[in-house]
Amino acid sequence: MRLKALPFVLLLLALAAPAAQANPQGMLSIMMDDDLLLYRGDDVRDESLKRMKALGADTVRVTVLWNVVAQNAKFDRRGKKRRNFKAENPKTYPRSNWDRYDRLVKAGKTLGITVYFNVTGPGPRWAHKKPPKRLRALRRTYKPKVAEFKKYVKALGKRYDGTYVDENDGKRVLPAVRFWSIWNEPNQPGWLTPQYERRGSKVVPWSPVMYRELFYAGRSALQGTGHDGDIILVGETAPLGSGRQNPKSPIRPKRFIRELFCVDANLKRLTGANAAKRQCSYLEKFQGLAKKFGFTAWAHHPYTKKLPPTRRDSEGDSITMANVGELATLLDRVGERTSLIPKAGNTTMMTEFGYETEPPDPFSGVSLEKQAEYINEGDYIAYRESSVLANTQFLLRDVEPDRRAKKNTKRYWFTYQSGLQFADGRPKPAATAYRLPFVVTGQGVDSVGRLGVRFWGWLRFLGPNTQTEVTLQYKPIGGQDFSTIGEPVKVTNSFGFFEAQRSIPDAGTWRAVWTNPVTGTPVTSREVEYGG
Repeated sequence: MRLKALPFVLLLLALAAPAAQANPQGMLSIMMDDDLLLYRGDDVRDESLKRMKALGADTVRVTVLWNVVAQNAKFDRRGKKRRNFKAENPKTYPRSNWDRYDRLVKAGKTLGITVYFNVTGPGPRWAHKKPPKRLRALRRTYKPKVAEFKKYVKALGKRYDGTYVDENDGKRVLPAVRFWSIWNEPNQPGWLTPQYERRGSKVVPWSPVMYRELFYAGRSALQGTGHDGDIILVGETAPLGSGRQNPKSPIRPKRFIRELFCVDANLKRLTGANAAKRQCSYLEKFQGLAKKFGFTAWAHHPYTKKLPPTRRDSEGDSITMANVGELATLLDRVGERTSLIPKAGNTTMMTEFGYETEPPDPFSGVSLEKQAEYINEGDYIAYRESSVLANTQFLLRDVEPDRRAKKNTKRYWFTYQSGLQFADGRPKPAATAYRLPFVVTGQGVDSVGRLGVRFWGWLRFLGPNTQTEVTLQYKPIGGQDFSTIGEPVKVTNSFGFFEAQRSIPDAGTWRAVWTNPVTGTPVTSREVEYGG
């Protein structure tokens, strides 16, 4: 699915059937790998974009870090204040600070892949309030100044409105960015603190209060710089949290949402002292949200760590892939109670997802085969939820270990190993699985009463509106060769989804195969064992 199709698809999905029904219209394939796309130079970026597109990604998400863009902007390297710096004016930032983002946007346009900006802190030191001594360790993420963040987002909005002339690289007009989200994982202390704060005699969740203002500021900054009709996501929430209540305690996403919109555990609006402590009066700015300060969808990161995507977390306020449909349900119910969420605002996007592997990480990884299986199951769960507009693979390539730490310690492997490729570029089984997801979904009875095994798959590497077919192949236990079972499956869904059923032979292994009608080259899914 390409960007030209996205507004239509968003409209369809916003008005889609209840979440229990499958989503036949489409689902964005997003991939995220900041290291390769922003910090390894032009050749690595372009090679990575081409690889991502070949695997089927139509959109890339990148983190536009405030402290990276604003490095040496207000103060030079010697600490001297720059007289001409205006935080809302992109021309007054050091030119080289923009290059990695400018070049990515231009490369995306050339290669036909959409670029999505996650605009987030932490910001530069001067853009955060100074924490008390007891919270000095939180200085980097402590209470970002909302007015300064708004200026920063204004600078981004102006630069990427489709008319801005790049000061470098031939002084050409930069392509527009039309896909945004505001902040990253505001319910996690690595991105925003304090998560909790004492207000009078009571400790209350404070990151939702801060995020309420940050989102409003970022959204209004984009609106004022020509992006009112763009895709703008809210949330980017992490899936898990803690039961503790201190400045560093992450807040589970369901509670974060309730606190953001000032409702209690029973979804009743907070009033009196409880509302005052949370500054709920600020929500008056959000009245009329659907027209003036709306959002396209709620962005969420439904990681399950080592658990399969079908197994939910034990805490009810967590949202992982297994219960991702509950996110839209909660947003819908909050919207009914508060009138703060547009009727179409209960659509969601899964904007980070993946599994770390062993090898190479002996502490946090699942097996290579499980990674392939789990990312396919995650795609199928997302497909089944009509509220879900997108799913995201994090990462393309594993990150090198932290060689400053002792070799093969947990700290050494603290970097992310969730790529479809190892750090040296060798593909994992997950690369095959990502390109052509394939899942056995269970047993069923066909139209003539025969018991059969059901399949779901996705030719995600093909463009939209491709009329084609795929064969299903089977190999019995102990067999050497696969054989085709049944007639080819006609793929008539506009985005390459297919479902089929076959009579069950003995237990064995299944796979899906698509053959290029021009070259005759096959593309094969992962192999799935099924017991019959």
